[in-house]
Amino acid sequence: MSDDRLNFKQMCAHFDVTPRTLRHYEYIELLAPEREGRSRFYGPREMARMTLILRGRRFGFSLEEIRQWLELYDADPEGRVQRDTWLAMADRQLEELDRRRRELDEVIVELRNLRNTTAAGDT
Repeated sequence: MSDDRLNFKQMCAHFDVTPRTLRHYEYIELLAPEREGRSRFYGPREMARMTLILRGRRFGFSLEEIRQWLELYDADPEGRVQRDTWLAMADRQLEELDRRRRELDEVIVELRNLRNTTAAGDT
């Protein structure tokens, strides 16, 4: 094994994911490790894809959105379509996150008010 590849166990540890998660990403074709017999090895391409997958998940993108975006990389060597698609996805996700933050702020105010009202009634 060369130094620029990780085996299955190392890949899980490096990205702090479960074996089940890693197998799932392979099953839905987000990752395509090299295979040598029953062993899987992940090179720089797969590690970069995993970084993007985890970043996308952190930002709230669905696995299908991430898969579609990653597929553009192979179809668009110059990266223009991928960049434009990413910008549109990011804009949509930012709007959704802002909406969710407003809802959460409202719930926090409501809960705080109810808590304070309840606490004031107990004294």
